[in-house]
Amino acid sequence: MLHLVRKAQKGNDKAFLTLFQKYEQDIYRIALVYVKNQNDALDVIQETAYRSFKTIKHLKEPHHFKTWLIRIAINCSVDLLRKQKKIIQLKPEFEANLSVDLNEEIELELTVRDLIERLNEEEKSVVILRFYEGLTFKEISEMLDMPLGTAKTILYRALDKLRNELKGDSFYE
Repeated sequence: MLHLVRKAQKGNDKAFLTLFQKYEQDIYRIALVYVKNQNDALDVIQETAYRSFKTIKHLKEPHHFKTWLIRIAINCSVDLLRKQKKIIQLKPEFEANLSVDLNEEIELELTVRDLIERLNEEEKSVVILRFYEGLTFKEISEMLDMPLGTAKTILYRALDKLRNELKGDSFYE
């Protein structure tokens, strides 16, 4: 694997493509959690490929290729969300209500993705990397460039927030 990274750093397109394809599904899953729809997640993959291809020669530690790539994907996801905040859209709850017959009973469903959306960007990143990607606290702290204790604190604070959300919605009885 390291030899492919080194080849890609020297400008070998095929080596880069092989590496990128190996982690494409991981990038897609992370992007989907952030941006919440398939088209935007695919845009994030494309932007991640572009940014990583342009800057791979600056990667200092080839054995950290995956974490470097995931960090780029997170940044691309956050950038896309920032751009979209400038566009005023009808909230999904309102769109759903427009097409619902008032006589029908509306079921409320709380998903893990909905809960994660209630977290701030830093908490969301730590939760996704820990539970979706299975990274250790050490790997998370390196990837997000924060002290190990801070990564742990952020995760426990986020989990506490999620527990309180569930209690508030009376799912925790």
